[in-house]
Amino acid sequence: MKVKVLTVVALVSLISIVYHIYTGKVNQVQVTIGESNKFTDEEINEAVVAVKKKFHAFQGCTLTELWYSEEESNERVIDYLNYGTETPNEIKEDNIIVLLSNFDVNSSGGDGSFEPNSTQTKWQWILIRDSATDKWRVEDWGY
Repeated sequence: MKVKVLTVVALVSLISIVYHIYTGKVNQVQVTIGESNKFTDEEINEAVVAVKKKFHAFQGCTLTELWYSEEESNERVIDYLNYGTETPNEIKEDNIIVLLSNFDVNSSGGDGSFEPNSTQTKWQWILIRDSATDKWRVEDWGY
C-alpha cells in the first residue's frame, strides 16, 4: 500500500514539475486597465483571464505586463476588421477587444520561435465574443 501511495505522489510531483517548466508563466503579470466607454471592468477582466489561459501555451515565456488601452484597442480593432480575412461579417466592433502585453522569453527561445533571452513588447491579443453575454475567446495574437 505504501509503495502505491509513494508512486502516486512521485508521479503527481513529476507532472507538476513538467507542467511548470513547459508552460507560460502568468503569476507575476502586472495588469493595467485604462478607462473605457466601450467595456465594463468586468468585461475587460474576463478578456484578461482568457489571455492568461492562452499564454500558458507559450513555453519558456513569462508574461510581465498586460494592459487595455481603449484608444490602442479601437485602432487595432479597426485594422483587424479591415484586414482580418477570417473575421465573420456578423461580428460587431463592440464584441472585439484587443489587449496588449510584454513578455520575457527564456534562453531556449520559448518553443523555439522567439529570440532567446528577449522581450516581446506590445504583443497584441485579439479577442472575440459572439454577443455581449458570451465569453471572450482569443482569436489571434502577435504583431
